[in-house]
Amino acid sequence: MMLMVLLSCLVTLIFLAVVAWALIQINNHLAAIGGTPESFLAKLRLGLRAIEKQTSHLPPMLEQTNTVLASIKGGLPILANNLTPQAVTGEKND
Repeated sequence: MMLMVLLSCLVTLIFLAVVAWALIQINNHLAAIGGTPESFLAKLRLGLRAIEKQTSHLPPMLEQTNTVLASIKGGLPILANNLTPQAVTGEKND
């Protein structure tokens, strides 16, 4: 009985040691990706921030553009009717 308890404790300690070693390895790999200001992740973050600043003025302009396009949409059927060839419709275009 005492041998089983000691073996269980030993196996548990080995398991915890392996988990700790694996977490340290994972941490080392992640530090290489994004742990320093010169890392790939930091450079990517800087680039995304620059894109965000450069495109921050677009939403107000797009709302205005959508309003203009909605008004143009109303005239498109009339334009399509005027551009339809007379031979196809049999009607005269005005």
